[in-house]
Amino acid sequence: MAQETTTPATTGTTLVDVKGLKVYFPIKGGIFNRTVANVQAVDGVDLFIRRGETLGLVGESGCGKSTTGRAILQLIKPTEGSVVFEGEELTKLSPGQIRKKRARMQMVFQDPFGSLDPRFTVGEIVAEPLKNFNRGSAKEIVEQVSGLLEVVGLNPFFMNRFSHEFSGGQRQRIGIARALALRPSLVVADEPVSALDVSIQAQVLNLLQDLQGKFGLTYLFVAHNLSVVKHISDRVAVMYLGRIVELAKSEEMYEMPLHPYTQALLSATTRAVGRPRRSAGRLSRSWKKNSLIITRPVISRDKSNSYISSGSSRRLMRESRRRRAIRWRASKGFTT
Repeated sequence: MAQETTTPATTGTTLVDVKGLKVYFPIKGGIFNRTVANVQAVDGVDLFIRRGETLGLVGESGCGKSTTGRAILQLIKPTEGSVVFEGEELTKLSPGQIRKKRARMQMVFQDPFGSLDPRFTVGEIVAEPLKNFNRGSAKEIVEQVSGLLEVVGLNPFFMNRFSHEFSGGQRQRIGIARALALRPSLVVADEPVSALDVSIQAQVLNLLQDLQGKFGLTYLFVAHNLSVVKHISDRVAVMYLGRIVELAKSEEMYEMPLHPYTQALLSATTRAVGRPRRSAGRLSRSWKKNSLIITRPVISRDKSNSYISSGSSRRLMRESRRRRAIRWRASKGFTT
């Protein structure tokens, strides 16, 4: 079966255990600015992530994927629910205790252009978490930054350059180097390749897989591209309207989806079916999107060799103009 329970099979191998997670954003209104309603971004999410695996979280835009990842890292305070990380309940920790935990859980943000401070050099960006947690002297930090840049495939001589001097793929590599600086056990990748070209996406995905094997990382991979999730994930969770509707191994999810929404997501994947055909005297174009066929209105050709719609609106307009011309000639005394 493709459906999988949300109870960890082996407690000792579970890194993150989320139960009943809810994140509501209040809607204010009225003279006294009271809460009149709530946006239920995340509404009762249950999932777990085993140590060393990649859990893909997929769904349409606005379903609560990124909010779930941020709530697990406590970047957004959950309204309700439990988040257990390395055996410790995060929702009950103080801000100071959460700050100490951040060395073990990091995030790769979606936008490689907006997630890097343009006032800092690359060396300062990657070194910032090392300095915040006092991970060595100034010389040791420079050596660590140089090593991190080499690990993500960048030249260490780029340390003195600013982020605007790099391409989108290189900026995302800088963000990954910053996330790895403190050697975390959990990395939440919030659509890390959605803003990149297809060729660069493959490079970044391969880099993430190589780093996972090298550092023993655990990923929560948030994305809406199903092919990307299938490539990198061990298990896949499908999210719809703030809830997990299906959770299964990657192969089982794509071979035999059970939930109707999962089936709809997979059926929405586009595929090319060749060029449109043109028939003699009629022009008809259709594109097949799995079982859905979208057909343009038929365009036909009249005797005057001009294209008109299948309706008679253009023919009527020409007839009206011809009659007005005849009346004008008659009014001027023309006989022909």
